[in-house]
Amino acid sequence: MKKINLGQKEIIHFVGIGGIGMSGLAQIMKNMGFRIQGSDQFRNKNTASCKKIGIKIFIGHSKKNVKSSTILVRSSAIKNTNCEIEYARNKKIPIYSRAEVLADVVSLKKNIIITGSHGKTTTTSLISRILSDQKLDPTIINGGVINSLQSNAKLGGGEWAILEADESDGSFLKLPINYSVVTNIDYEHIDYYKSFKNLELSFKKFIEKTPPTGKSIICIDNNNLKKILGKIKNKNIITYGESKNSDYKISNIRYKVNFSVFDLSFKDIKKKTKKIKNIQLKLLGKHNVLNATAAVTVCLNLGVDQNIIKKSLKKFSGVQRRMTRIFSKNQNDFYDDYAHHPTEITSILEGVKNVYKDRKIVSVFEPHRYSRVLSLKNEFAKSFTKSDLVLLCPLYAAGEKKNLRYNQNKFAQMISKLSKTQVVIIRNQNEFFNYFKKNLIINEIIIGMGAGSISKWMREIKSVL
Repeated sequence: MKKINLGQKEIIHFVGIGGIGMSGLAQIMKNMGFRIQGSDQFRNKNTASCKKIGIKIFIGHSKKNVKSSTILVRSSAIKNTNCEIEYARNKKIPIYSRAEVLADVVSLKKNIIITGSHGKTTTTSLISRILSDQKLDPTIINGGVINSLQSNAKLGGGEWAILEADESDGSFLKLPINYSVVTNIDYEHIDYYKSFKNLELSFKKFIEKTPPTGKSIICIDNNNLKKILGKIKNKNIITYGESKNSDYKISNIRYKVNFSVFDLSFKDIKKKTKKIKNIQLKLLGKHNVLNATAAVTVCLNLGVDQNIIKKSLKKFSGVQRRMTRIFSKNQNDFYDDYAHHPTEITSILEGVKNVYKDRKIVSVFEPHRYSRVLSLKNEFAKSFTKSDLVLLCPLYAAGEKKNLRYNQNKFAQMISKLSKTQVVIIRNQNEFFNYFKKNLIINEIIIGMGAGSISKWMREIKSVL
């Protein structure tokens, strides 16, 4: 890729700047001194945070937006038929993907790249917190807002950059790597990869990109990752998990109200077995214990003091939309979560049920994308066994064309049958509000799940109760 030269005073236009990854990169580049602007169809929190630091935001796409631009950066969600893309192409304005520009921006840093089907945002946040507490002042570009930063991006003065890498479109293969983390591989993004085999092959290439001077931190508990590890000859792989074969072995997991506790065993540089006891994490669920272990493994290998690691995890205040408590009403707690895949839903509900055994759990589920729901409908239908009630909301298409193979009533019946739980169909936001006005009792945990409108719905219900 052509180097972006600050001396040229390029005007860099982000098409789709409202996306979490695009807005984070735009803010980092603005703080580096680049001239940044961007457009998106709608205002949201991400466009607001960009505007707050002086980035010019256009709402709606138009060729007028890009007339003064010298470079375009496009989100992977932007189609080739977008008028701004077409205008730039006709005017021979260079167009780059987010991953290409990100790779260029962080090329002078030592990079820790975190990827995987699930858990990468939380893992990125945990590593960021630990290295920040170690006073390493890392650059951070995350896929979610870190509560302690109130942002998903930060330009640091230190030599390390911590980056969440998106595997959904293969762009994670473009990033320069020093250390890498792969949390898991699941059946996801097959619309892009066409087959699960192709998805596995991309992760294999990613792991093999980690140089001999770095480390690749891999969760051996994930069967799909375990399978491809046997095909990789790299000698710089470190595994973690509950498996007895893990290099960093988790044991003695305990779940308390609002936090998890576990022990971690490993061999130090002198091959002596070490054990860190009672690592306390202010997150629930085994999936978060695994995420924390990945972070601990990275940081120990970078030489971070284990006492700092333990203090950082204990103080960690979480990531927005990762079991974020929004409000409480009459002993009922309302949470917002990004879960939009069966594995994520199952992990969250198991984590909550482990702690709140006597409380009624209500899952408010907004299916996301026809392609995802139709390809995984059995898995989705089985994922609510720990939920006492499911409110099934309208599907959020995320730009996909309506698919008549999806039927909300039939999907509700499948969930009820395979998860053995009650399901209530919600047709619109008014029905959602009315349900809780009429049926909310006491001592319930209500969890909004999805990647579309459900977060907004969960926050707005407070005003009507």
